[in-house]
Amino acid sequence: MGLLYVFPVSEEEADFVVKKDDQLILKTYGLPYIFWIYALCTVLVVLFMFLAIREPILKLISLGDETDVLLGYSLLTTVGLVPVFIFAFFFYEKRITKKKNDLGLEYRIFGLKFFSERFVLEKEEQLVITNFIDSPNVARMRNSPESVAFQNRGYFTLQLCTDAGKKILIDRHNRKIDLEKLKELIVNN
Repeated sequence: MGLLYVFPVSEEEADFVVKKDDQLILKTYGLPYIFWIYALCTVLVVLFMFLAIREPILKLISLGDETDVLLGYSLLTTVGLVPVFIFAFFFYEKRITKKKNDLGLEYRIFGLKFFSERFVLEKEEQLVITNFIDSPNVARMRNSPESVAFQNRGYFTLQLCTDAGKKILIDRHNRKIDLEKLKELIVNN
């Protein structure tokens, strides 16, 4: 989700770059405010949907057999969990921690860590920036001036190559220079 959750690229971004003792912590930015408007609209639609189906579902639960009760409760559970999943998307955070040669990736939802990985970063060459294009670039193949705006430029990935040959995705971005600055920030601290 690197294209949505952007990492800081300089130490001057004090709210998202924390340096204490010999440890560096990089936190992703939150989503832009327009996404919060989308979330509010989606939650309102789910609320109106719940208000519309509440009475028939409660009647189905009270009068039906076991299958109807199961269907009713599962529908109510689904409608109740949709806002939770939407807000989990908004309170998702990825962190990069670096202490000497120890590089850690943490994934958090609502501030709670739900997954983390630790790697040893021995040399700068382990961090590799590559270009990723997942579809043919037909507009570039035609090479006409009208199709320049439609050229698929793909995006770039910053990966950690382990000694075992495994590639770990650290971040992705549509601007290569931002990933180079992020790599420099990680390596130099």
